[in-house]
Amino acid sequence: MKRSFYFKKFILLIVIIVAFFSGFFYGKNFKSKNQDLNFNSNKKEEILERIKNKEPQDKLLDFSIFWEAWKVLEESFYNKEKLDPKEMIYGAVKGMVDSTGDPYTEFFKPRDAQKFLEDIQGEFGGIGAEIGKEKNKLKIIAPLKDSPAERIGLKPGDIIVAINGSSTLDFSLYDAVKKIRGKIGTKVVLTILREKWEKPKDFEIVRELIQVPCLDCKFEKINNYKIAHLSLYNFNQNLRSVFYKKVFEMIFENPNGIILDLRNNTGGYLDVAVDVASWFLKRKDVVVKEVFSDGKVNIFRSKREGIFSKVPMVVLVNQGTASAAEILAGALKDCRKVPLVGEKTFGKGSVQQVKYLSDGSFLKVTVALWELPSGKVIQEKGLLPDYEIKNKENSQKDFQLEKAKEILLKEIKEKNQPKLEDYLKKIKFEIVQ
Repeated sequence: MKRSFYFKKFILLIVIIVAFFSGFFYGKNFKSKNQDLNFNSNKKEEILERIKNKEPQDKLLDFSIFWEAWKVLEESFYNKEKLDPKEMIYGAVKGMVDSTGDPYTEFFKPRDAQKFLEDIQGEFGGIGAEIGKEKNKLKIIAPLKDSPAERIGLKPGDIIVAINGSSTLDFSLYDAVKKIRGKIGTKVVLTILREKWEKPKDFEIVRELIQVPCLDCKFEKINNYKIAHLSLYNFNQNLRSVFYKKVFEMIFENPNGIILDLRNNTGGYLDVAVDVASWFLKRKDVVVKEVFSDGKVNIFRSKREGIFSKVPMVVLVNQGTASAAEILAGALKDCRKVPLVGEKTFGKGSVQQVKYLSDGSFLKVTVALWELPSGKVIQEKGLLPDYEIKNKENSQKDFQLEKAKEILLKEIKEKNQPKLEDYLKKIKFEIVQ
């Protein structure tokens, strides 16, 4: 009996050992087949080796459908020579990024990443228009002042149906920019659909070196009141110094009221917008909050006791008012109850950062949303004007500006106007600080 008992235990041990090693070799072979997918090329194996891991390990990720699709292409696609594993991976990453539904989150392959950096650092030929994407449609946010786009008649809200005859239906923002920009002196054709048009029209535009203006300021006397019409066209790095010089001119002109014109201002640097806001708000007033997905909040406040913080104001906005321009308009409305006149703004209130990947590609990722002092989110909602006024197409009269003057005159009569000496005391204080 004892011999039989030990014999059975011995046989059981042999079975367990055989099963273990069979499973080990089978599993290793199975894993190898699924990872290599019968690739003969060392290059393909090297590329697959980079993406076979399943990080992050705290999540249950199942890539089986990805590998199934990959294998189907490898086995069934009629022109296998055209299958480039690296491009297939880039395509998969792009699809993953596009699935966020955020037009400002984009994937750039190494070559496109380099071109993107060259474009934003150097001179380029273009049409001088900011474009955005809304509900999967490419739109003109605003043409820049004195640009080819403005001169040929493009308007905020125009839908770009095609570029040089190619439909923009599946274009990313970067795809569109690449096609619109080009050598100075060459032509690009935009097919445009505008509200109330029955069918699209072609606009042939000659590319130019785009030099973006910062601001313009005009003074006008109405009913014995002096009004400053201050137009800000963007918030680039040059605006800070240019605006500082303009402040002195405005002080000595001593206007009774200010019309801040942010129409067709597509934004720029946040810190520049905060700096400009500081001339019109009280010290430490909240200009905007940057809210991240993890709950972190950065608060940006007015940096000085604004010289013009008590001067009556009206702000002009339209569909081309976006990003940093919306922040400034929203801060003035929330902190000072400054009325907005014109049309609903574009609704670009998100923050993007560039995240580099190991092979030179990168992701431009939306990492946060902007909140106004009141807690209102700008993204996709925009700002609603207190007085909605639309300018008539083909009319020389600026109905929005006329309405702003009318409202400002009422504001001036109701408020005490700061004296020139008060301005000078403040500016002296700011210089000392």
